[in-house]
Formats: sequence, C-alpha cells, structure tokens
Amino acid sequence: MMRRGILLVNLGSPKSTSVEDVKEYLDEFLMDERVIDYRWFFRYLLVRGIILKTRPAKSAEAYKTIWTSEGSPLIVYTEKIKTKLQQKVDMPVEIGMRYAEPSIETGLRKLAEQGVTEVILFPLYPQYAMSTTETVIAKAEEVRKLKFPNLSIKYVGSFYQQELYLDCLAQSIKEKLPEDFDTLLFSYHGVPERHLPKVDKKITSLIPNWGEDQGKPLYEIDYKQQCLNTTVAIASRLNLDGKAQTSFQSRLGKDKWIEPYTDATLQNLPKQGKKKLVICCPAFVSDCLETLEEISVEARSIFLNAGGETFHYISCLNDEDRWIDVIKALVSESTEVGNHQELF
Repeated sequence: MMRRGILLVNLGSPKSTSVEDVKEYLDEFLMDERVIDYRWFFRYLLVRGIILKTRPAKSAEAYKTIWTSEGSPLIVYTEKIKTKLQQKVDMPVEIGMRYAEPSIETGLRKLAEQGVTEVILFPLYPQYAMSTTETVIAKAEEVRKLKFPNLSIKYVGSFYQQELYLDCLAQSIKEKLPEDFDTLLFSYHGVPERHLPKVDKKITSLIPNWGEDQGKPLYEIDYKQQCLNTTVAIASRLNLDGKAQTSFQSRLGKDKWIEPYTDATLQNLPKQGKKKLVICCPAFVSDCLETLEEISVEARSIFLNAGGETFHYISCLNDEDRWIDVIKALVSESTEVGNHQELF
C-alpha cells in the first residue's frame, strides 16, 4: 500500500559560524552549476581559486550577527514549519536542504525509514529559477535514482501566482506595515541576466502545471517577470497607490545581474524625497542571512546614510499559521487529488 510523506526543502546553512564550516557550505553552494553556470574548470578557478580565499571569513562574521541560541534562523524556521505542518497532516513530514545538512538525501532517508513510498517534495521558493527550484529538483532526482530507486517523488511547483499564497503574503505584510511610509520596496534575490532564458525542460516536465501567467505555464515566465508580477499582485491587494517598487539584491561577481539593484535603489530613494521606507523580501519564505543581515542591517545603513529618515523591515512568513495552511493546501493540490480528505 502506498504511503505518502512530505519533504520541505530550503536553501541550507553552514553548521556553525566558524570560517571552516562557512567555507564548506559556500563551496557546495557556489560549485553548483545551476548557481554559477560556468564550465566546471572556470567555476573551479573562480570559486576555489578566488571567492573561497576571502569570502568565508566575511560571511562567517555576517552569520554571527544573526545566529541564535537554536542555530541558523533558516534551519530553525524550517524546523518550526515542519512541526506545525505535522500537526495538520496525517503523514510524515521531514526537511531537507539543498546545501549542507540536513540534506535532501537525509530527508528522503528519514521518510523511507517510516515506510513512505511516495514523497511530495516542496521547494520553499515562490518563484521558479534555475538556481532555486530547478537545482532542488535536479538534486532530488539525482539522489532518488542513486539511493532510493523505489521512491516516487511528486513536486510542488512555483506558487508566486497562486491566489491563496498571494492573499497570505498580502495579509502578513499588511499587519506589519507602519502607518506612515513613502515606499514599500519589494527586494528579491537577484540572478545574472544570462540565467533568465535558461529553463531545463526535463525538470519542468516533473512539475504539475498550475495555470498560466501571460498565456504561458508559470515556470516559462522568466524569473524577473515572476518577481515583478508578484509585486503587482501584492500592491493591488494592499492598495499601495504607486508606493510599491521592485529591486534585486545579493549580486556576486562582475557579471550583469538583473536590475534595478537594491543597494542603488536605497541610495536614490532619499534623493527623490522618499525618506520613509518599508522593505520586504518576497523571494524568501524564511528569514535568513539575506534578509536579517543583508537587508535589515546593511540595507538599513545604506538607506539612512543616504539621507533616509525611517527604515522598517517586514519579516518573512516564517512559521505563521496562515502560511502553514497554504503549504498544506499547495501540497494537496500538487498531488492532483481533488478531495483534500483523500490526501489528509
């Protein structure tokens, strides 16, 4: 008899804030061909010959500013999501990370040990990109074929245009908005421009088609447009009346990344008379280094030093109860079972 289980997959985190652990994590992350899409030799020279010589020490210091007594915020929040979701479903729930531990392999093994034969794998990324959802599915398929050939996996696709997710995100942002602000900046994780047209159809063929956006399947809309569409949908729900802007953060290297850049936007807003800023990060569902340090600390400093007066960061969905309900519904929909009672 088939038994289902759920695997929630997020980016991952170093084991600790030590330089050695951060270096090990960055090596696995940056050597992924879907993150830095150079040929292996050139990727090796860039990552191990240049980046890993200096970046681990700097990143380790950044991680120290956000690390909690429980560990990495991203891992902690993903564990909390797992615990809450487990209380709502009658099937095992585990977590896995694309990089470092607990790995996707570890998560699949835990499910298999509980008698699971069909895994519903949920990449926790609202928008589809080569370096997010796609690399998760590619890794999961690689692990399944090598280690768990008797497991079947169904994947939850990108959900940035799903009404229940947009309603959830909009309500969460609304409850955290201050009364007085000039701009709500939607800062998404950036990618190199050359990534935009790259879609692995072998991967997307494994994802259920959840509708269309601009007449195309959701995953065929390039990542930048997915982000812009997310901003429009949330701005409409919140009646922002021209106060919403979109930008992209976390550039790495000298390649051209998608614009406008968050740091440049932060410097320009005060010059335009927009000095009371609110910022959110809808490419992330869990707070992590890129939100808690890069935005809440670094971006705050950039904006205030440029002449801004107030800076308010809106946290991610994290383990909010309404977000857990959305995860449950999206997992159910991905199985193509019409009656949720049949699944849960």
